[in-house]
Amino acid sequence: MNNALEFLIQHSAAVLFTVVLANQLGVPLPATPFLIAVGALARTGEANPAVAVALALAAAFVSHSIWYQAGRHGGRKILKLVCRIAIEPDACVRRTEDTFARYGLKSLLIAPFVPGLGAVSHPLSGMIGVPFHRFITFSLGGIGLWASTLMGLGFIFGRQLVALVEGGAGAASKLATVVAVAVAGYIVWKVLQRHLLLRRYRMARIGPEELRQKLRAGEPITVIDLRHPQDFELEPRMIPGALRILPEELELRHQEIPRVGEIVLYCT
Repeated sequence: MNNALEFLIQHSAAVLFTVVLANQLGVPLPATPFLIAVGALARTGEANPAVAVALALAAAFVSHSIWYQAGRHGGRKILKLVCRIAIEPDACVRRTEDTFARYGLKSLLIAPFVPGLGAVSHPLSGMIGVPFHRFITFSLGGIGLWASTLMGLGFIFGRQLVALVEGGAGAASKLATVVAVAVAGYIVWKVLQRHLLLRRYRMARIGPEELRQKLRAGEPITVIDLRHPQDFELEPRMIPGALRILPEELELRHQEIPRVGEIVLYCT
């Protein structure tokens, strides 16, 4: 039997706990293959799925509690830290806040399935003051659903997976290569896309100090406050004279924006 499979069988509990803990802390270590493998081992009687889910929940409890407390005490600095490692950091917090505003704590149930959502939603829950017992109930519910789904897939396709590992080392290597190339291509495309977008709008940006000087000089400038309601609750101060309009309201309320002078949009 393949050495990797033998190692996983002998140390499945420690491996699973460590991988899920690291994954939920934000370390780029994919937990999906391990959970699927545990499901495959459960089909052959080499692993206990109930124990595996319990280990995943225990690891998630530790990591989610850390991020919750970090968000509660660190606020937006923590969110910026989390999103700094994202491919699209400018949209990272906004996307999560919009999801939270639409679905509330229910979004934690799908967070493990959506890349980046869990990493931001956990500190965001602490930042906006969600009670810990409610947060941990929904976040662990999402982890339980996620782990059970992946192990279920491993259980259903267990025979094929075990056969691939045992007798198809060449096929497994080719499959891993294809997946790696696809992931690398996606990352390169997103980075290039972001670079082109920033290059396109580089000349349209204005710094806070420059804006303040223009306002003091009495230049005709209209400032539009696009901040999300949750951001506004945390920091209700506004630039004097600014119009508060949500991005999704721009099309309906555009007539409120003067057509004379410059228009400056700002968010978080």
